[in-house]
Order: sequence, then C-alpha cells, then structure tokens
Amino acid sequence: MRIKTLTLSMLALCSVTLSCGAQTLKEAYSNYWRMGMSVNQWEVGGTGSTPSNLPISGFTGTDQTTHFPIIASHFNWVVAENCMKLEAIHPQEGVYDFTLADEFVNKSLAKGLHVVGHCLIWHSQCPDWFFKDKDGKQVTPEVLKKRMREHIFTILGHFRGRVEAWDVVNEAFEDDGSLRKSMFYQILGEDFIPLAFQYAHEADPSIELYYNDYSMNKPEKVKSIVRFFKPLIAKGMSLTAIGMQGHLILGDQDYVSQYEKSIKTIKNELGLPSQFTELDLSVLPNPYGFAGANISDNFKYSEKMDPYKKALPEKVQKQADDFWLDFFRMLIRNKENVLRVGFWCFNDANSWRNDFPIHGRTDYATLFTRDNSAKPTIKKLIDLVKKEESK
Repeated sequence: MRIKTLTLSMLALCSVTLSCGAQTLKEAYSNYWRMGMSVNQWEVGGTGSTPSNLPISGFTGTDQTTHFPIIASHFNWVVAENCMKLEAIHPQEGVYDFTLADEFVNKSLAKGLHVVGHCLIWHSQCPDWFFKDKDGKQVTPEVLKKRMREHIFTILGHFRGRVEAWDVVNEAFEDDGSLRKSMFYQILGEDFIPLAFQYAHEADPSIELYYNDYSMNKPEKVKSIVRFFKPLIAKGMSLTAIGMQGHLILGDQDYVSQYEKSIKTIKNELGLPSQFTELDLSVLPNPYGFAGANISDNFKYSEKMDPYKKALPEKVQKQADDFWLDFFRMLIRNKENVLRVGFWCFNDANSWRNDFPIHGRTDYATLFTRDNSAKPTIKKLIDLVKKEESK
C-alpha cells in the first residue's frame, strides 16, 4: 500500500512539474482547454507565390510556411481561415475543389494537430449560384434544402476521420439579437439553422458540431441565441459548444466581465461549454464605434487612425499584455466551461486587423511579431498558469 501511495504521489508531482515547466501555450494550458490557432493557405504552402481571390486572406508576399512549425509547437487545434469556406471549396454547382483544404488538413494531421472545419453554412463568402436557378431566379425552399444537404454530406464525407469538429452555422444573428436576413433566412426562414445541424449530424454522427458568432459579449445577442437553441437542444439537436469569436479592441469595452457573463449564461441556460474561436486584439483607434466582425464594414483611411506605423510603443504593448492577463484569469476561473481558446491569424503581418475596418493600417493584434517572434505576452500567459498550478 505504501509503494502504491508513493507511486501515485510521484505521478502527481510529475504532472505538476511538467505543467510548471511548460514552454508553450498548449503545454501550459493542457489541463484547462484546447489551444487553437487559425492557419491561412500560404502557411500551409502550395500556392505561396500568388494571392488568392478570397477577400480576407493574410497574403503578405513572403514565405509563410515558416509559421507552421511554430504554430504546431504552441497550439494543438487548428482551423482554416478561408480555404474550407463555401466559395473556396464549392465554387460552382456540382464542382468541388478540395486542393487547398486537403493540403491544410493533411499537413495539420502530419504534425499531430486536431482540425476544426470552418465553416459549412455562412451568409458571407458564399457564391451567388447557391441561391439561384439556371435562369438567375431565386431558388425554392426545396431546392435550397437539397443544396445544403448535398453540400454538407459531400464535405463531411470527404473529411470523415480527419476533421473532428465543424462550425456548422456561422454568424446567423445580428448584434441586436435578431436573425440576420441572409439569403438562407429569406428562402428558408429560421429553419435553415436546425436543418444545417440535422444534416451535419446525419452525415457524420461522430464529430463535434458548433454554432459560431461574433459580438458574443453583448447580452442581448447571447440571450437571443440561448432562446433560439434551448428548445432545439431539448428536442435532441446535436450541438457541442457555442463559439464566441472575440475580435477585440484595446480599451474599448469591459470584455472580461462581459464574456464571463456570456460563458455563465450559456452554461446555465443551455448546459453547454463556450469556446473562443477567433481571438485577436486590435490596438488601433476605433472612432466609429464599430464592433464585431462584419467584413462589409469599411471606413476611410487617415494617418490619425494609423498611429503606430513604425512601431508599437512599449506602453501600449504593456496595456495589451495586461488585458490578456486579465482575460486569461477570467478564463481560468471558468475553465470547466471553456472547451477551446483559439486565436485568429498567426502574426501581426498577416492579421486581417491591418485592413479591417480601415484598409492599410498597421496593427499589432496577435501573439507573434511580424518577424515570427513570440511576444512577451506568451511568456506572461505561461507564467500566469504556472503560478496557478503552484497554488
């Protein structure tokens, strides 16, 4: 008995020692949640010499394949930024192009990474043909249902056994909590959402299925989403977690308390965990009061709105670091209800925040510098959890 007790004690000590000695984010937070990062097509390789026709891509004109080993060292879950969206993977009726998506998935699996598919049904980056017949007229509800089902079954069938989870429906709600009047909604009404989840579950019952949206710090939006999904879950809808994108702006709002309330509301009302799917932190001015990630937002450039063209002042970097530390303290407090913490865009150079919502600015929204160096933020976040583990 004494030998067994000693062995268990040594195992426990080893576990703490490994965690406390962690040098990467995925190691440091292995007992808390999945640690994720988005990947663009040039970080995978293959088409690194030319830009894509996809609107938000992260193309910088430099070799980004050097990013991938760093991503694989710090993160254990990855999601494609654009190459699995409908316009990229299903550009024409009856025509599928899995070239980039397969390259991304296969390279990720070879590195031992878990893959989240993004995304099956989204109003944006969806080609017009999906909603029109051969004469250019709007399709009937029956035709759109058939196209949705065929699309979802084909995609999930192709990636069966390789992609473990999918964002099934993306951004179906407006910030005020109303349903977005997308073409999916105009033709099918709110039924397009449960239908998408039904088709996805039927196509592959083994995978995790998520709903994903931005501005999930807004109580009215969270409450509407909860009200919508609660009766569907009670009827047996397969829904694993609610995704909260988290495109943040330094000093803009009290994100920490807002998102903590959202996590608790989702858990208490739906019995589901939350996950942060697209975290980044813009440090640039926001005079227009915009929020969220509506990619159609676009404001005029001015030098006043681009104050850190040459470098980010140490004072501002410290403010960003302090924010992330407060944010992660909140996540640690709610770790039982957080499934994944994922960041959007690997480094400052390829972050979409440089061009959103004002094109051509220089932002510092990620955890890695433009030369791929880890910012001090990462060490501080690792030290934070080390301190937590040592208590």
